Amino acid sequence: MKKIILLLLATTAASAQLSVKSPSDFFPKSKTQVLVVGTFHFDYPGLDAHKTDESNKIDVLREPKKSEVTQLVDYIKRFKPTKIVIEAMPNWQATEKLKRYKAGEFRNQRDERFQLGMRIATELQLDTIYALDALPFDLELEKLDTVYFKKFFEDFDFKSNDPMAAKFTDWYRYEETLQKSMTLLDYFKRFNARESHELTYGAYLVGDFKLDDTRGADILSIWWYNRNLRIFRKLQQITESPTDRLLVIFGNGHAALLRQLLECSPEYDFVEFDGLK
Repeated sequence: MKKIILLLLATTAASAQLSVKSPSDFFPKSKTQVLVVGTFHFDYPGLDAHKTDESNKIDVLREPKKSEVTQLVDYIKRFKPTKIVIEAMPNWQATEKLKRYKAGEFRNQRDERFQLGMRIATELQLDTIYALDALPFDLELEKLDTVYFKKFFEDFDFKSNDPMAAKFTDWYRYEETLQKSMTLLDYFKRFNARESHELTYGAYLVGDFKLDDTRGADILSIWWYNRNLRIFRKLQQITESPTDRLLVIFGNGHAALLRQLLECSPEYDFVEFDGLK
């Protein structure tokens, strides 16, 4: 009996000394930090499926929101980015516009690319703005067979009768009322919280996503999901080392997907917006 006890004790001791690696042990500890600032469009271009009611629109060029933009900018600057990424296509000529912004142009543009991106770049003395928006794969496929794709996308119009989609509409409308009653910084902390991002992602998994058997899912995969995968690929292409600190300013619908991609990537460290010191 004594031998058995000693054997058990020896086995237990050996197990305690056994070193078991975690999956993350196989990947670099030093990662490129990325702060994703999901935003609404300050100038309300009306290009998204959900349109903001006039009564809920704010003016970032007038008080008190003008001062709140400054507070928001000062908060984001705590991240100390080395590269700033905005939602724009390459032909928007972001860096050229940055030069002109530094010379005094565009100061009365409500667009968040100027109010946040270029203002932060200027105040931090950065000379480049990266325009990393991307067109989705479905546009390339459509050129091959326009007739087929017109039929394929039929009824994918964000006008579904799905009751779950209606709940998202109610949520969006409520959020828009908060843009007026909360400071922009407090609203952005709410807007960029995990719960908000997860639900924003979930909005694409109801409504038209349920068209037919898998048609809605197929559309999403070659349209919205593909577009964000391409944006993420562009982020990889401008990442030069783990010492890079990327500030990504995109519409919050993009931010929700970029959060998932960045959190799963072994190359990046996703920085929570409300955790800046």
